[in-house]
Amino acid sequence: MKRLIVVSDSHGNAKSVEQLLPLIRENHYFLHLGDGLSDISAVLSECPKKTYFCLGNCDFYGGVADEGILEVEDVKIFYCHGHKYGVKSGLGILAKRAKELGCSLALYGHTHQAQVVEIDGVTLVNPGSLRYPVGEGGSYAYIVINGEKITAVVVGESVG
Repeated sequence: MKRLIVVSDSHGNAKSVEQLLPLIRENHYFLHLGDGLSDISAVLSECPKKTYFCLGNCDFYGGVADEGILEVEDVKIFYCHGHKYGVKSGLGILAKRAKELGCSLALYGHTHQAQVVEIDGVTLVNPGSLRYPVGEGGSYAYIVINGEKITAVVVGESVG
């Protein structure tokens, strides 16, 4: 059994990412799905081997990939920011791309709206935004993978 902490769209709110450090330390993987990659410096310093990230449409770094694939237990994960797959208009293109790549889990951000849905056998998870919260603290996703089983929950709340 492996546990993942997934965030997106921190947009300069490094403090919120740093507040998650105790949780990141005790879990197996940390993913940032773009728009705020400069906010993960502390995580990269402390937990470089468990940290994965990709560019968002507001990140401007050379040499950083737009998307990636990660295999955890028996689950192949496609992760991206989502803007190149039109996620503000629907999730069909993203689900199709994940399926083409043989992935049963797709992680994305961009919309600032947290959700967990399934389309055509692909579980799609958006952790919401750490920057634009309703109430306090924004949101992130906590995912447990046990063999082929995926359990994903959103912690906190965020707004589009």
